[in-house]
Amino acid sequence: MYDYDLLVVGSANADLVIGVERRPGAGETVLGSDLAVHPGGKGANQAVAAARLGARTALLARVGDDAHGRLLLDSQREAGVDTVGVLVGGAPTGVALITVDPSGDNSIVVSPGANGRLTPEDVSAAACLFQGSRVVSAQLEIPLETVVEAVRSLAPESRFVLNPSPPRPLPREVLAACDPLIVNEHEAKVILGGSAVGDTPEDWARILLAKGPKSVVVTLGAEGALVASAEGVSRVPAVKVHAVDTTGAGDSFTAALAWRLGADESLAQAAAYAVRVGAATVTKEGAQASFPTAAEVAAP
Repeated sequence: MYDYDLLVVGSANADLVIGVERRPGAGETVLGSDLAVHPGGKGANQAVAAARLGARTALLARVGDDAHGRLLLDSQREAGVDTVGVLVGGAPTGVALITVDPSGDNSIVVSPGANGRLTPEDVSAAACLFQGSRVVSAQLEIPLETVVEAVRSLAPESRFVLNPSPPRPLPREVLAACDPLIVNEHEAKVILGGSAVGDTPEDWARILLAKGPKSVVVTLGAEGALVASAEGVSRVPAVKVHAVDTTGAGDSFTAALAWRLGADESLAQAAAYAVRVGAATVTKEGAQASFPTAAEVAAP
């Protein structure tokens, strides 16, 4: 019996957001809106999204001993995430400095802070979390060597899900563990590197599969998603909604997919559910504040 449906190993940031009429040039100062501070980071987002859907979720991350760290811990606990694996101290909490112009375009500078201090040793020390988790999900806003150690720490029957964001070439050991590897177009092309990538998501998925993952999911935004495994390649249609803000949609998709795979759904079934969760997310503003409950996803 597993203690957790999902263990998320990843980042936790405070998002500091200022609206501006236009972004400043070099040496220029512009006035902006009042500062808004939101809990964020791909790891923290995925954990909240999964817990809100009803998954028994734990987070392994590192935050600073500061106000931003307390904000992140509070948001996890409020969503029902077990924070026993959230380590405190070693560096200030990671921060994303975000300016947003009237068109919705943003510029982001990230200070990884404590995220960069989540070490392989921290993973090893959390062995009980890995042994008690049906599915483990990770991203790349923490050191790559920490993700490698997470792969090595998996329980024999656990499933590993990776969203390689921000993208970078991946070692064979990590690729071979992915079931699935979840990428968008940009991430797929970075991981494929010099490989001929083809013209369609089907091409990208087949070439990625040849590099070692057990399965691949390509997210296609308003076009839905594509799933690929040894059983074949198929499209998952989108859900038509009025998009207000796409922030966090990829994180909620990944969390939903990982949870449903742990509930023994097929890759196509889990992806279809994840598409619905992602669609519900974009109908509200913000990241964690926009993540739906299971009841909201089930509503017509």
